[in-house]
Amino acid sequence: MALLGRTVDGEALPRMRRRLTPLHYRSDPKWGWLAPLIVTFFAGLLQFWSLTSPPDITFDETYYAKDAYSLLVKQHAVTFINDSETDESEADKIINSGSTEGIFADPVSMVVHPEVGKWMIAFGEWLFGMNALGWRFSAALVGTLMVLVMCRLVRRLTGSTLLGCAAGLLLAFDGLHFVMSRIALLDIFMAFWLLCAVACLVADRDWARVRMARRREPLLDVSRRGFGPVRGLLFRPWRIGAGVCFGLAVGVKWNALFVIAGFGLLAWAWDCGMRRSMGVRWAVAKSFVADAIPGFFSIVGVALVVYVVSWMGFLTHAELYEDEFGHAVDGNDWTWSSVDDNPGNPVGHVAHDLNILWNYHKEVYMFHTGDYIREATHPFQSDPGGWLLINRPLGIASVSGDSEAVPECPEGQECVKQVLAIGTPVLWWGGVIALFVGLGYWLSRRDWRFGIPIVGVLTTWLPWFRYDDRPIFFYYAIAIIPFTVIAVTLVLGKVLGKSESTYPRRLVGVLAAGVFVLAVAANFAYFYPILANQLLSNEAWNDRMWLVEWI
Repeated sequence: MALLGRTVDGEALPRMRRRLTPLHYRSDPKWGWLAPLIVTFFAGLLQFWSLTSPPDITFDETYYAKDAYSLLVKQHAVTFINDSETDESEADKIINSGSTEGIFADPVSMVVHPEVGKWMIAFGEWLFGMNALGWRFSAALVGTLMVLVMCRLVRRLTGSTLLGCAAGLLLAFDGLHFVMSRIALLDIFMAFWLLCAVACLVADRDWARVRMARRREPLLDVSRRGFGPVRGLLFRPWRIGAGVCFGLAVGVKWNALFVIAGFGLLAWAWDCGMRRSMGVRWAVAKSFVADAIPGFFSIVGVALVVYVVSWMGFLTHAELYEDEFGHAVDGNDWTWSSVDDNPGNPVGHVAHDLNILWNYHKEVYMFHTGDYIREATHPFQSDPGGWLLINRPLGIASVSGDSEAVPECPEGQECVKQVLAIGTPVLWWGGVIALFVGLGYWLSRRDWRFGIPIVGVLTTWLPWFRYDDRPIFFYYAIAIIPFTVIAVTLVLGKVLGKSESTYPRRLVGVLAAGVFVLAVAANFAYFYPILANQLLSNEAWNDRMWLVEWI
């Protein structure tokens, strides 16, 4: 019975113990770490080189770099002097001059995103001060570490250190990942924690199967009427890790919630398949009881605890926020329910502070979904329907003109210096094809690995269609590209072929895969000047505007 059936490649199904042993167990562990670390070191050089260009607060750094600094100094978000949307920020001028004297105003600030990403930015400001290196250091560090996580995750999926390193290089050569790793915005931190969470879930899948394989050959001694092993799989440490990472991702931006839901269902499907492979009948229902319910507490429950704890800066100053925002000031406003609390003991005070946090969340949600934001417009807003094809990249910083506007520009010429948040076209457009191919492998060949990029892309992309009546931007797609890279690399693995394939077949596969990776690297190098704020002539800049909507 253990030899019945076929693999996704059409071969005879191996024995249970071999099927439950992860692919990466058969690869060299030394090079499994050394090669990804070399790729990560290269990515770090790329990220940190000329990190302080442009040297001033740029685009939405005016919110997050300063919010991070207020957390660092005052442990909660406060307002800054003359920091309205209509006037040039006086605080920005002072910071750009190299000082932080007198930049704070008194009231607490109604920030509209959680605190984790800003605390991470604050780490760099604590190390290097309130300057461009300080507020961008953490983004560059996290962007570099994402490459390492990508290498290790794809190596685990494929059993190939070569493919793992290829995935890391593809991520390092993506223009959007490069730009978002060099500016103090929140999205790179959310993408990092999401990738770490998915890596933990894949590691948990391997861990559970290895545990099964070491206990017994299940088809020989497990009743089909039973559940299969349960007690040994109730505590799954990698799922705790995934819960921590998911909690931190939501603690950066709320849209990570959709990814938790998608991968929670996918993890349940993996467990169903594991129990079915053991001969358990009604595996879906039994896995729901034995795996999904405990998994809910170890992933969602842990994520919730981590998320609430991540608001500790707010919670220790909760009364200040209630005093500032909790009382209605006109007929269009509302009074927070926490105002009516009358705590009389320590437990009551904790409940009161949590009630303040809940009301604050309602206030923030109304900001994100209210009429004010729906009626707003922005010249660089982008329809999410075209994100996978790079329909409208975002100009983060730009200066153009003659030598008076651009001092480095040669006399008598017109020049441009720009930071454009744009993906590497060869990678993104090739990624669309890879996603369709991956969907075919997942549905028709039941190759579970392709479920990861498909679910990842859908949960980081489709939810934005609900909010396409408000200004949203292409750089939100930074959470999509890691999953696209996984899809591309898995397809490249299929192109390479099996190790036992004929020499001509392997040669063609290696050449095809190598040409694609080199094409991505060359495309990234071509776009590098408009990613890294380098000097270009007007003609050279126009040559890189391949689509009208990119201008």
